[in-house]
Amino acid sequence: MGKGISTQGITLKWGTTPELLEKKIDIKSFPDLGGAPELLETTTLSDAAQTFISGIQTLSAFEFTANYTKADFEVVAADAGKDLYYALEFGENGSEGIFVWEGQHNVWVTGGEVNTVVEMIISIAPSTKPELEED
Repeated sequence: MGKGISTQGITLKWGTTPELLEKKIDIKSFPDLGGAPELLETTTLSDAAQTFISGIQTLSAFEFTANYTKADFEVVAADAGKDLYYALEFGENGSEGIFVWEGQHNVWVTGGEVNTVVEMIISIAPSTKPELEED
Protein backbone atom coordinates (compact mmCIF):
# COMPACT_ATOMS: atom_id res chain seq x y z
CA MET A 1 0.00 0.00 0.00
CA GLY A 2 1.34 3.43 -0.94
CA LYS A 3 2.11 6.02 1.69
CA GLY A 4 1.94 9.04 -0.63
CA ILE A 5 4.59 11.29 -2.09
CA SER A 6 5.96 14.72 -1.25
CA THR A 7 5.50 17.80 -3.41
CA GLN A 8 9.26 18.38 -3.18
CA GLY A 9 10.87 18.09 -6.59
CA ILE A 10 7.68 18.45 -8.68
CA THR A 11 8.70 20.07 -11.94
CA LEU A 12 6.86 22.01 -14.64
CA LYS A 13 8.34 21.71 -18.12
CA TRP A 14 7.34 23.04 -21.52
CA GLY A 15 8.54 23.05 -25.10
CA THR A 16 7.54 23.25 -28.75
CA THR A 17 7.42 19.45 -29.10
CA PRO A 18 7.02 16.57 -26.61
CA GLU A 19 10.70 15.72 -27.18
CA LEU A 20 11.87 19.26 -26.33
CA LEU A 21 10.24 19.66 -22.92
CA GLU A 22 12.52 21.63 -20.61
CA LYS A 23 12.38 22.93 -17.04
CA LYS A 24 12.71 26.70 -17.36
CA ILE A 25 11.98 27.86 -13.78
CA ASP A 26 11.13 26.47 -10.34
CA ILE A 27 7.50 26.54 -9.23
CA LYS A 28 6.04 26.95 -5.73
CA SER A 29 2.56 25.54 -6.33
CA PHE A 30 0.51 23.75 -8.94
CA PRO A 31 -3.25 23.56 -9.59
CA ASP A 32 -5.78 20.76 -9.88
CA LEU A 33 -5.24 19.06 -13.24
CA GLY A 34 -8.92 18.52 -13.87
CA GLY A 35 -12.35 19.02 -12.47
CA ALA A 36 -15.74 17.46 -12.03
CA PRO A 37 -17.76 16.82 -15.18
CA GLU A 38 -20.73 19.00 -16.00
CA LEU A 39 -23.98 17.42 -14.86
CA LEU A 40 -26.65 16.89 -17.50
CA GLU A 41 -30.11 16.75 -15.99
CA THR A 42 -32.25 13.75 -16.96
CA THR A 43 -35.12 14.33 -14.51
CA THR A 44 -38.60 13.41 -15.73
CA LEU A 45 -41.97 14.26 -14.25
CA SER A 46 -42.09 10.73 -12.81
CA ASP A 47 -38.91 11.20 -10.72
CA ALA A 48 -39.11 12.09 -7.01
CA ALA A 49 -35.69 13.76 -7.16
CA GLN A 50 -33.46 15.22 -9.83
CA THR A 51 -31.36 12.74 -11.82
CA PHE A 52 -28.21 13.38 -13.85
CA ILE A 53 -25.61 11.86 -16.15
CA SER A 54 -22.04 13.04 -16.51
CA GLY A 55 -21.23 15.46 -19.29
CA ILE A 56 -17.94 16.99 -20.38
CA GLN A 57 -15.19 17.32 -17.76
CA THR A 58 -14.63 20.86 -16.54
CA LEU A 59 -11.18 22.37 -17.09
CA SER A 60 -10.11 25.88 -16.26
CA ALA A 61 -6.83 27.76 -16.51
CA PHE A 62 -3.97 25.99 -14.74
CA GLU A 63 -2.25 28.56 -12.49
CA PHE A 64 1.27 27.86 -11.24
CA THR A 65 2.95 30.15 -8.71
CA ALA A 66 6.67 30.97 -8.92
CA ASN A 67 9.03 33.42 -7.25
CA TYR A 68 9.49 36.57 -9.34
CA THR A 69 12.89 37.54 -10.67
CA LYS A 70 13.37 39.66 -13.77
CA ALA A 71 15.32 36.84 -15.45
CA ASP A 72 12.66 34.18 -14.73
CA PHE A 73 9.84 36.50 -15.79
CA GLU A 74 11.58 37.18 -19.11
CA VAL A 75 12.09 33.44 -19.73
CA VAL A 76 8.41 32.69 -19.13
CA ALA A 77 7.19 35.75 -21.07
CA ALA A 78 9.32 34.80 -24.10
CA ASP A 79 7.15 31.68 -24.60
CA ALA A 80 3.79 33.30 -23.71
CA GLY A 81 0.98 32.99 -26.24
CA LYS A 82 2.62 30.14 -28.17
CA ASP A 83 1.14 26.68 -28.78
CA LEU A 84 3.27 24.49 -26.51
CA TYR A 85 3.48 21.07 -24.87
CA TYR A 86 3.56 20.94 -21.06
CA ALA A 87 4.49 18.31 -18.49
CA LEU A 88 4.18 18.18 -14.72
CA GLU A 89 6.62 15.61 -13.34
CA PHE A 90 6.15 13.97 -9.95
CA GLY A 91 9.15 12.43 -8.18
CA GLU A 92 12.74 12.38 -9.37
CA ASN A 93 12.77 12.42 -13.19
CA GLY A 94 9.04 11.70 -13.23
CA SER A 95 9.42 8.44 -11.32
CA GLU A 96 5.98 8.98 -9.70
CA GLY A 97 4.24 9.97 -12.92
CA ILE A 98 4.25 12.61 -15.63
CA PHE A 99 1.09 14.41 -16.72
CA VAL A 100 1.25 15.89 -20.24
CA TRP A 101 -1.01 18.30 -22.14
CA GLU A 102 -1.01 21.08 -24.73
CA GLY A 103 -1.94 24.74 -24.40
CA GLN A 104 -0.74 28.32 -24.20
CA HIS A 105 0.39 30.34 -21.20
CA ASN A 106 0.53 33.89 -19.93
CA VAL A 107 2.44 35.33 -16.99
CA TRP A 108 1.96 38.23 -14.59
CA VAL A 109 3.34 39.52 -11.30
CA THR A 110 1.02 39.23 -8.29
CA GLY A 111 0.35 41.95 -5.75
CA GLY A 112 2.46 42.18 -2.62
CA GLU A 113 2.61 43.56 0.88
CA VAL A 114 5.13 44.20 3.64
CA ASN A 115 7.51 41.33 4.40
CA THR A 116 6.50 38.94 1.60
CA VAL A 117 8.20 37.43 -1.43
CA VAL A 118 7.24 38.85 -4.82
CA GLU A 119 5.60 36.14 -6.92
CA MET A 120 4.33 35.60 -10.43
CA ILE A 121 1.56 33.45 -11.86
CA ILE A 122 1.96 31.28 -14.96
CA SER A 123 -1.55 30.65 -16.26
CA ILE A 124 -1.88 27.88 -18.84
CA ALA A 125 -5.01 27.65 -20.99
CA PRO A 126 -5.19 23.91 -21.79
CA SER A 127 -6.14 22.82 -25.30
CA THR A 128 -5.98 19.12 -24.37
CA LYS A 129 -6.82 17.21 -21.19
CA PRO A 130 -3.81 16.36 -18.98
CA GLU A 131 -3.07 12.65 -19.27
CA LEU A 132 -0.78 10.42 -17.22
CA GLU A 133 2.04 9.40 -19.54
CA GLU A 134 2.43 5.67 -19.92
CA ASP A 135 5.77 4.06 -19.03
